[in-house]
Amino acid sequence: MVGALGFAPAYAVDTVAKHAFLIDANTGAVLLDKEGDVAMPPSSMSKLMTAYIVFQRLKEGRIKLDDTFTVSEKAWRMQGSKTFVPLGGQVSVEDLIHGIIIQSGNDACIVLAEGIAGSEEAFVAEMNRVGKELGLTGSQFANATGWPDEKHVMTARDLATLARHIIEDFPDYYHFYAMREYTYHRITQQNRNRLLGGAIGVDGLKTGHTEAAGYGIALSAKQNDRRLILIINGLESDNARVEEGDKLLRWGFREFTNKTLVRAGEKIAQADVWFGKQGTVALTAEKDLTLTLPVSSKDITFTLAYTGPLPAPIKKGDKVAELVIAWPQGQPQRVPLFAAEDVGKRSGLGHVFALLDYYIFSRGKTP
Repeated sequence: MVGALGFAPAYAVDTVAKHAFLIDANTGAVLLDKEGDVAMPPSSMSKLMTAYIVFQRLKEGRIKLDDTFTVSEKAWRMQGSKTFVPLGGQVSVEDLIHGIIIQSGNDACIVLAEGIAGSEEAFVAEMNRVGKELGLTGSQFANATGWPDEKHVMTARDLATLARHIIEDFPDYYHFYAMREYTYHRITQQNRNRLLGGAIGVDGLKTGHTEAAGYGIALSAKQNDRRLILIINGLESDNARVEEGDKLLRWGFREFTNKTLVRAGEKIAQADVWFGKQGTVALTAEKDLTLTLPVSSKDITFTLAYTGPLPAPIKKGDKVAELVIAWPQGQPQRVPLFAAEDVGKRSGLGHVFALLDYYIFSRGKTP
């Protein structure tokens, strides 16, 4: 179990990006949110969804990397960034993946869309369907390429969610995003993500640029066991997105850390039991609880919350309480706690004495 938190303004950082959204991929904690839920033109960053569907088909075995698709005239004539696929040629799925991820090829996107769904329009319908399944509530796709269209929008939050799904759902294919260059038909093109391979640990994902959107980038970086995902958009130049991407990722790694506060199965506390064969029951969490916290955070408090004493009988695994974790800079987290053992009910005189004890000494008390 992980904790998704939002942080007080004291932990915010300034950015010249129009849209900026930074999350810890391990916990889902939102570290920075600037216009993260405002619809924007995603430009080629929306190719993440095109790739997601391709990866999904590969994982399901419906297509293979060495399958080939035919280059239609529509794909061949597509403008903007190109892989330079030949009219009428047969191009492998693997080459096309390289084309859309490294070269940002609009022509490669159309070939894949038509090869998978029969037409770009049918593929776009699939993009919208899958987007809803993934919870991309602020996104609407109108094409497979990110070509400017007022109906083609995403939010920075949705892009971060999509990037996280790509990383978690398709570990066998994520390596494509780390490739620095690719050669197709003797034409070598560099990945537009200039932060790849640097000391900060960037290993993906996708750049984007149109006149309407400005310069944007979806970044993922890993340092030790932590991974951050950053979306920025609306910048004035490629240099600006490189500088902001580097600055914000460094800030996220420097100012925050992940702490496991509760371990699965660990006996955390005891709760009083009413009419039980024993007076207390041990409580455990079902999963680890890891929170993303500011490095300077302190004064974390733990409070056991339940209405008790708990009436017997109690079965092992019953949800009987919560652990409330609070700290000054964030919203409290409530962790469900479960009985670690069975507690039977008293019978006979033991039941009578317990009833008298409850009414005389502890009626109405809540631990």
